[in-house]
Amino acid sequence: MSDFTVRRARTADIRGIQAMLEPYVQRRILLGKDLVVLYESTQQFVVAEDAHGHLIGCGALHVMWEDLGEIRTLIVLDEWLHRGVGRALVERLEADAREMGLSRLFCLTFEVEFFERRGFSPMGEVIVDPDVYSQLVRSPDEGVAEFLDLAHVKPNTLGNTRMLKVLDPGR
Repeated sequence: MSDFTVRRARTADIRGIQAMLEPYVQRRILLGKDLVVLYESTQQFVVAEDAHGHLIGCGALHVMWEDLGEIRTLIVLDEWLHRGVGRALVERLEADAREMGLSRLFCLTFEVEFFERRGFSPMGEVIVDPDVYSQLVRSPDEGVAEFLDLAHVKPNTLGNTRMLKVLDPGR
């Protein structure tokens, strides 16, 4: 039996998510999010908590298009690294993505090896048809801009790797 659980986030978790996020923002690993944006995104988040109910990790699934989602804000507290928390969060987000009918997941990460072990591969050029591109390019969401590799977000990517996974519908 594991010493943590993964569950859907609640509004009461948002300040804890922000507290986990802040050190990564300070180190320029993740982009900061205003508290209001985090609250507006509550339904996108899952959290991992220890046996005492303390948050030890989180991750979000953001839908970008009819078949495409992004794993965002994946965080595991340092003392919980290498204990399966990140894997459990990604597995839950993948299950949620399949349930929503998504067939591809995108992430922008420094943790290339972690995501490669989960079946993600570095992306080359974006593979979406021109009609979808013309719709996606209108999105104000920076994650969509990063997926499309638009020049105006280049300063924000900080050398991250764009990765993609095609989901196996049977899992």
